[in-house]
Amino acid sequence: MNYKLRCIHCGKIYESNEVKYTCPVCGSRLGTLEVVYNNFSHVEKFDLEHKGMWAFSRFLPVDLNHFEVPLLVGNTPIYEKRRLARELGLSNLYVKDDGRNPTASYKDRASALAIAKAKELGISTIYCASTGNAASSLSGLSAASGVKSVIFVPRSAPDAKITQLLVYGATVIAVDGSYDEAFDLSMEVGEEFGWYCRNSAVNPYLLEGKKTGAMEAALQLNWRIPDVAMVSVGDGTVVSSIYKGFSDLKKAGLISKIPMIIGVQAEGANAVMRTFELGIFDEPRDMEAHSMADSIAVGKPRDVLKACKYVKESGGKFISVSDDEIGRAIVELARKTGVFAEPAGATAYAGLKKIKDELKGKSVILFITGNGLKDINSVKRFVTQVYVVKPNREEAKEALRNAGAI
Repeated sequence: MNYKLRCIHCGKIYESNEVKYTCPVCGSRLGTLEVVYNNFSHVEKFDLEHKGMWAFSRFLPVDLNHFEVPLLVGNTPIYEKRRLARELGLSNLYVKDDGRNPTASYKDRASALAIAKAKELGISTIYCASTGNAASSLSGLSAASGVKSVIFVPRSAPDAKITQLLVYGATVIAVDGSYDEAFDLSMEVGEEFGWYCRNSAVNPYLLEGKKTGAMEAALQLNWRIPDVAMVSVGDGTVVSSIYKGFSDLKKAGLISKIPMIIGVQAEGANAVMRTFELGIFDEPRDMEAHSMADSIAVGKPRDVLKACKYVKESGGKFISVSDDEIGRAIVELARKTGVFAEPAGATAYAGLKKIKDELKGKSVILFITGNGLKDINSVKRFVTQVYVVKPNREEAKEALRNAGAI
């Protein structure tokens, strides 16, 4: 498909071979690029001969013979939860569970496209900085695709996520610092060695991979688009991709509206929300980030400008929730929908609970971005105890009574 790259800040348009990652005029932070297509008039149907996210290849910046990772990325389930919708006062509620991707997170959609572009360019090593999910995604899909991955993580990243990287064979550099410091270091080293960059926002193609989540949801719902879409926010790329997916479908004439996008952040890492509320999007309100939702604990969001502009265009907003609200949301979401989300994934549900009265009578879709098995330690304090008994019937019955099971 014919496409160009446009700076989200100054609006300058570049040919795809003219710039590598960001606008040279506006710099790496404000000069993030968006992929703009010449037109979608020729898009009459999806390429359903391809599975998962590649069914939407006609909407992606890849050539006809693009490389596809040999794992099923996308085609994740969407659940309709009418009973819970009634409890919350909504007309309907849909839960899109991207924790069912190969490495159990939404980030697989971006990594798959990054690998396709690296293959296109003949680059055999890909790098990124991550608090966990992007790292496990890149390492897993790289292993399956025959490319090398180098991952920079903050030393505080959960053990389960770091172990996943090592199992997949990635080279892991744990940085004794924040995610933002790991990000900056990865860019310095990656550029020096000429590796392909899989860092959010810096690489404009990642958002294009992520937008397939919104497109897939629209297809699964037979083009009946909910009034509101909610998703957790860290760097800002995922929330931007939700808007972009629906926007591109609207431009193609396949849907008639774009849902109001609501981004949900952790209170201790709500830099995007602060910037949005300030109203001056090119003056990011950076902060020192802390949250149990490590996947979105970002104090210097790289896609802040795009996220703010896109969410505003949708008529949406950003809200934030406490770690306590996130922890309780993990448990309640699992018990009421059967979807076990990691803290960042459940943040969207925590946000829905917080503003449910504002959304009364509306239909809502939640994008759950990661599986709860990635970080079980964070949720332990929000669940009940395990009752240990000897192999004795009366002891077992006493424990069941204490638990309220009988």
